[in-house]
Amino acid sequence: MSIDPIADPSTSTAGASKSNITKTVTSKGTLSTLVSPATHLQWKINEKCLCYHGPLIYEAKILKIRNFTPEDTENGEIGPNFLVHYKGWKQTWDEWVTEQRILKLDEAGIAKQKALSQSALAAQHAGANAAAGKMKDLSGKTTLGNPAGSSASAGGSTRSGIRKEGTRGTKRTREEDDGHNARRAEMKLNVPEVLKVFLVDDWEAVTKNHQLVTLPRSPTVRQILNQFEDHVKSTTTSLPTPALLTHTICSGLQIYFDRSCGMSLLYRFERYQYAEVRKKYITGPQVKIEESSDIEMSLIYGGEHLLRMLVSLPQMVANSQMDAESISLVKEYVNELLRYLESNKDDIFQREYDTPSESYGNTVRS
Repeated sequence: MSIDPIADPSTSTAGASKSNITKTVTSKGTLSTLVSPATHLQWKINEKCLCYHGPLIYEAKILKIRNFTPEDTENGEIGPNFLVHYKGWKQTWDEWVTEQRILKLDEAGIAKQKALSQSALAAQHAGANAAAGKMKDLSGKTTLGNPAGSSASAGGSTRSGIRKEGTRGTKRTREEDDGHNARRAEMKLNVPEVLKVFLVDDWEAVTKNHQLVTLPRSPTVRQILNQFEDHVKSTTTSLPTPALLTHTICSGLQIYFDRSCGMSLLYRFERYQYAEVRKKYITGPQVKIEESSDIEMSLIYGGEHLLRMLVSLPQMVANSQMDAESISLVKEYVNELLRYLESNKDDIFQREYDTPSESYGNTVRS
């Protein structure tokens, strides 16, 4: 039996596609970027459009257009970038995005927007965010299931970007309810209480105290998953066929972390740090292409961000094409991984976060 990979979010996030950018190496080995001059002609300032935010699409307006160089750090991307404002959202949600996240505001774009919204709402009704609800109950202030966005508000938006307008009054049949309840039971994660406390402390450190996780971390996400794999293979557990499945599932978790880190695992205050990391290891002028191709976020970030991803996993899996049996297997292994994180918490999680420089804070707020 094969396990399908978790849905790849890279098609809807900044930094995932560089079809308009060609990287070449000059005779001296430095990085140069060639951008098609026609790129800017498709969009204009003040033009209304549709824009991906997380897994969904929202109406937006283009405020500025810039061509980012390797020295720019707003979002770590090289080439044409567009500052967009989402209709009905606060200005704090304005962000620089690449052209791959923008769609025309036409019938085709609106049809795609509606299809994604309906799919996301179905997943939400299925209770895929049960673990995140527990985190909200614990903190009383925020939902930690999807650390990318803001907490649920009266306006109906959630941390995953799913807006709830128009859902009131929806009536489901008994058969539909039974199906949703079955899916909820499949993906329920048992997050240990001590890890819930870590999540709340992590949220407060970054969003309230304006502190940062030390990067690169030690152990990294990849090291943690490798250690967990060795642990499963060397101890007696109730996990099914660990010799065959452990490496496959750990590899899948690592791949998904690499692809979702910049999109859905960072708080706003951490985005500039992420951009600096990308410039240092991947996109910067001093980085050699042959070296940067081997660097992934799982080699930079550690247990704090891995835990954020794990509690978001029910919603991530709900949006994938995994069959019920595979989902059940992933759930068992992730619950075991959560227990492993709890048992080794002193070696995995950072107790004291870094306080960034004043210039960092000024850059983030500017």
